[in-house]
Amino acid sequence: MDDLQQLWTWLSGEFSNQPQAIAEPVHFVQLRLWQQPLLLFGRDRPCLFLEQANALQLDRPYRQRLLCLEADSSGQLTAQFYQFKNATAVLGAGADPDRLRSLTPEDIQLLESCRLTVEHTPRGGYKAQLPAGCRCRFWTDGVERQVSLGFEVWQDQQTVHFHSFDRGIDPETGRSIWGALIGPYEFTKLTDYSIPS
Repeated sequence: MDDLQQLWTWLSGEFSNQPQAIAEPVHFVQLRLWQQPLLLFGRDRPCLFLEQANALQLDRPYRQRLLCLEADSSGQLTAQFYQFKNATAVLGAGADPDRLRSLTPEDIQLLESCRLTVEHTPRGGYKAQLPAGCRCRFWTDGVERQVSLGFEVWQDQQTVHFHSFDRGIDPETGRSIWGALIGPYEFTKLTDYSIPS
């Protein structure tokens, strides 16, 4: 399996940070994270629909976004984020992927500042991060949003670990206001999602 397919496979699934949230409830909300694999641009550019919810409110998912992976001719991996023009249309698709069946490239919008470089890690996984000093910037309901994005994924024996470094940034003060404020959200995969053929 090449790096692109390995990364896509590890990222595809349902994840939880329950042990971390129980150990440090002041700093980490217990979340459920869904990362549904889909082929919006073909096998050379596999994508994932991302959505999450508070574990106590699974019927109220939020942060709907699309992540597409790509490898250039040298093998360098990148991860590009998109936003949905109508997020309501895909609300709940993390747990109900049938809602993604009619999704087309016309339904999404490229987030130009939200492109991560993916590198290998010493433990045999992958780490994705924005260029130094950069932030992901986009607008929702006319309001500017800024997010510092990053993740690391690897497999330890039979367990896939996914650490999210995402932090919301106040555009006016530059301060971190939500997310991985003191360290990454430490997810483990609960359920593998089958890769589209």
